Amino acid sequence: MQLKTSYKQILSISVPIILGSAVQNVIALSDSVFLYHKSEEDFAAIGFVSVFYLIIAAIGYGFSKGGQIIIARRMGEFSYEGAGKSFMAMCYFELFLATLMFFFMYYGTPWLFKLMLDSESVYNLSLEYIQYRSYGVFFSYLGVAFFALYTGIARTTFIIFNAIGLALVNVTLNYLLIFGKMGLPEMGIAGAGLASSIAEAVAFVFFIAYMVWDKKLKALFPGVGVYRFNVGNIKNIISLSFPLVMQSIIGLGAWLFFFAKVENLGEEELAMTNLIRIVYLLLSIPCWGFSSGINTLVSNFIGAQKRIAVFPITWKTAKLCVGITMILTLPMVFFPKTILYPILGSQDMSLFDMAKPIFYILPLVLASFALGAVFYNGLTGTGSTGLALAIQFIHAVVYVVLIEVSISYMDGNLVLAWLAEGIYWFLILISCVIVLKSKRWHELKI
Repeated sequence: MQLKTSYKQILSISVPIILGSAVQNVIALSDSVFLYHKSEEDFAAIGFVSVFYLIIAAIGYGFSKGGQIIIARRMGEFSYEGAGKSFMAMCYFELFLATLMFFFMYYGTPWLFKLMLDSESVYNLSLEYIQYRSYGVFFSYLGVAFFALYTGIARTTFIIFNAIGLALVNVTLNYLLIFGKMGLPEMGIAGAGLASSIAEAVAFVFFIAYMVWDKKLKALFPGVGVYRFNVGNIKNIISLSFPLVMQSIIGLGAWLFFFAKVENLGEEELAMTNLIRIVYLLLSIPCWGFSSGINTLVSNFIGAQKRIAVFPITWKTAKLCVGITMILTLPMVFFPKTILYPILGSQDMSLFDMAKPIFYILPLVLASFALGAVFYNGLTGTGSTGLALAIQFIHAVVYVVLIEVSISYMDGNLVLAWLAEGIYWFLILISCVIVLKSKRWHELKI
C-alpha cells in the first residue's frame, strides 16, 4: 500500500474516519440531548459522568491507536501478515483490558465519585448511568481494535456505515429507555447507559459480519499462525501504546477536573458548561478524524522510507482540518439558538444567554485544537509516543493551573476556563512543530 501526499488522498482517508471517530461523540451527544429534556439534574450529571466514561473509552482507544500505527507501518513495508498478527495481538490485549475496566467501573466508581462530587443527586445519577454503561466496555474496546485495523490499512469506507448504524440504534434506544416508550420502563439516565451499551454491541456485530465477508483481508490472515497468541507482538503494542494511553488519561483527566470544579459552583453552572461541551464535541468531530488519519499517513510513509513527506503531509492535513472546522463553527457561534433549537428545543433559553460569552471564543479554541491535534498526532505517528507524552504532561499542568485560577480565584470565570483549552492546544502545536522540524524522530524503530 503506497499513499500519496495529495489533498484528495488525505480526504479519502480522513472523511470516513471523521464520521467513524464521531462514535463516542454521537453517544455523548445523544445521551446529553435526551437528558436535557428529562431534567436539569440528569443533564448536569451526564456532563460529569460522560467525561469520566470518555476517559475509560480513551484507554482502549489509546492502545488501539498504537496498534493502528504498527499496522500502517507494516503495510508501508508490504508486510501484510505482520499487520494481521499485530491486529490479533491488539484484540487479545483489548479483551483483557476491557475485563479490568469493567470491574473497576462496576465496583470502584462509588468510592471515586464520592471523592469528586459534592451534589448527592449528581453522585447517585452518575452511578446509575455507569453501572449500565460498564457492560458496553467489552464491545467498545474490541470495536476500536477493528476501527484501528481498517484505519491502519487505509480502507475506511465501512467505518461510515458502522457509525451510522451505531448512532441510529443509540438514538432510538435512548428515546425508548429514558422516557419509557413502547411499553419499556422509564429509566432516565440509567436508560441512557443501557442504550449506549446495546448500541456498541450492535456496532461490534456489524464489524464482525463485515470482516467475515471482506475478501480483501485474506492477505493479512493467510493461515492459522496469524491467530496465535503472540507475546512479542503484544509487548510491542503495549510499548508503543502505553504513552498514548497516558496521553488520553492526562488530557481527559484534566477535562474531568474542569467539570468537577464547575460542579462545585452549582448545578446551573454545570448545566451551562455541559451545553458548551455538547457544542464543542459536535464541532470537534473533524479534528478527531483528521488526527486519526494523520497517524496512518505518517506511519505508512515512514514504513515506505519516505520520511521527507511527514511534515508536508501533516501541514496539509492541519490546513484542511482548520478549514472544515471553521466552516462548521462560525454559523454555530453566530446563530446557536437557531441551529440547536431542533435538537434542544426552547425549554430553557437562559442557558444560551449565560453561555453567550463562551460561544464567542469557540472559534479561537477550536482553531487551536484543530492545528494542535493534527501536529500532535503527526508526532505520535512517527512512533515518538514517549516524547509526545512528555509534551502533553507539561502543558496539561499549565491547563489545570489555569482552570484552578479561573474557577477558584476569579469567581468562577468560565470564559477564562474555556479559553485555557485553546491555550493548551496552542502550546502543544508549537512544541510539536519544533520537534518534527528537528528530525530527532528519524531513527525510531517500531
